[in-house]
Amino acid sequence: MSYDAIVIGAGVVGPCIATALARQGRKVLIIERDWSEPDRIVGELMQPAGLKALKELGMIQAVNGIDAVYVDGYYIKYHDNRIQIQYPDKYDCDKMNPVKPVPDCVFGDNDKYLENDPAIISEDWDQHENVRGLGFSNGRFLTNLRKIVRAEENVDWIEGSATEVVRDKENPDWVRGVKVKSLKGDFTTYEAKITFACDGIYSKFRKEHSKTNVPAVGSYFVGLQLEDAKLPAPHHGHVILGDHAPVLIYQTTPKETRVLCAYRSTKPPSAANDTFYRYLEQEVLPSLPEELKPSFEHAMAGRKFRPMPNQYLSALKQGSRNKGFIMIGDSLNMRHPLTGGGMTVGLNDAVLLMKLLHPKQVPELDDYDLVSKKLRQFHSKRKRLDAVINTLSIALYSLFAADSRPLKILQDGCFKYFLLGGDCVKGPIGLLSGMLPFPMLLFNHFFSVAFYSIYCNYCERGFAGFPVALYESFEVIVTAVMLFTPYLWKELVN
Repeated sequence: MSYDAIVIGAGVVGPCIATALARQGRKVLIIERDWSEPDRIVGELMQPAGLKALKELGMIQAVNGIDAVYVDGYYIKYHDNRIQIQYPDKYDCDKMNPVKPVPDCVFGDNDKYLENDPAIISEDWDQHENVRGLGFSNGRFLTNLRKIVRAEENVDWIEGSATEVVRDKENPDWVRGVKVKSLKGDFTTYEAKITFACDGIYSKFRKEHSKTNVPAVGSYFVGLQLEDAKLPAPHHGHVILGDHAPVLIYQTTPKETRVLCAYRSTKPPSAANDTFYRYLEQEVLPSLPEELKPSFEHAMAGRKFRPMPNQYLSALKQGSRNKGFIMIGDSLNMRHPLTGGGMTVGLNDAVLLMKLLHPKQVPELDDYDLVSKKLRQFHSKRKRLDAVINTLSIALYSLFAADSRPLKILQDGCFKYFLLGGDCVKGPIGLLSGMLPFPMLLFNHFFSVAFYSIYCNYCERGFAGFPVALYESFEVIVTAVMLFTPYLWKELVN
């Protein structure tokens, strides 16, 4: 059978692409290897800009009925110092980055939260002056997304593994569909005018676009689950900084709390090796807030943890070859998960692409010249948010996991910059939330942090330490430039 579009993968982005296409009148096939509820430690924190994208897609109700926990901002503990940072003002966000629905996708209040969800009370959210994020179970969220896409009249779904793309015999650069292996082991070929690869971080179809553009693994996050943990700042994401690599803590349900411990290694820790447990016991545990320590010790005693790689992959432009084949989501682009921006970038990419490929813009999806033109626009327009989230994730991890004197100066200056309050907090949290997707704003704040760090270091060194501070100021500037500008340049120009 032939379709207008085939979507490979039913993670976060795949169901959104398939649902939007179907609501716009396209006949769609979505393929997923396993439709049962997944069990993952990724995609558990949704930034405000991700929720905004779900509203624009008419799929916001996927966060209802999953015991989600709203997030108002961040609690940062830096050694013995603490600060709470709230998400930006809703009025400012609506003015600078308003909700713009995807055509034909929003109807019947599907852009509003359900009224009967005790975890998300619509009236409370509407009256709250700041935007909010959400912590939730990734598996339950994906189950809801999958229910929405499978309920669409124009969507067929199958359980099986897409094994390879099918190319046109006369024009090998044209992708005409995919070959799918069923659970029984049978192979079936499905054809479509266009195929979307949304098969995640371990994408097998990424090589179709480029065999050399592969993700780089810089470190690992190790996930533990706490039960009935007491948080010093409920309804906030917690960032614990010290001499160790950063630790993230956030609730996923009212009773469950996720802890992600960064681990400075390009290889995952082994459960059979006590090195990682000694790291948790001797470096991470002492730095935690006192009220969290009992539940963390209990989780450590269970000796159960799950590692995940922290990968970076810049997005290459599409459209010049592989006509009829589009990558989106983590198959196209990845960043460090420290900022929780992965779903935000993927969902906003889906919003942008579905606006550009709407039938009024592209009547037929096999008009590959027109599709290529729209893809060039997609890669240009997505850079505002993409460049901010991706560059910020790398920069913040480098600062928070500081392992050299210049980076430690920057780390200390970053925290003291937040203590200044006002725009020194509003700007960075607006960037982190995805609600202020302005690369120049990121540039200004990053180098403001760098120069403020130098100033603070001069103050700390005093008059007697001026020569040392002068030398260190050059080190800090060089480190800041080398840390920040290559990634921002790559995101904006690549």
